[in-house]
Amino acid sequence: MASKTITVKLAKSTITCTDKVKATVKGLGLRKTGSSKTLENTPAVRGMIKKVIHLLEVTE
Repeated sequence: MASKTITVKLAKSTITCTDKVKATVKGLGLRKTGSSKTLENTPAVRGMIKKVIHLLEVTE
C-alpha cells in the first residue's frame, strides 16, 4: 500500500445510528462531530472505515 496512515474525520453525528455503528466509530477513536484521528493503514482499520463511511471524511 502506498501510504501508511489514513486520516478520518467524523463529518456527521451518530445520534440516530445503531449501537454497532456507534461502537465502530468509537473504535476508530472518534468522539464528537468534527473530531479527526490519524490511523495506520491496515485491513482491520479499512474494514471499520468501510462500515461507517457514510459518517466519515477520509484522507489518505
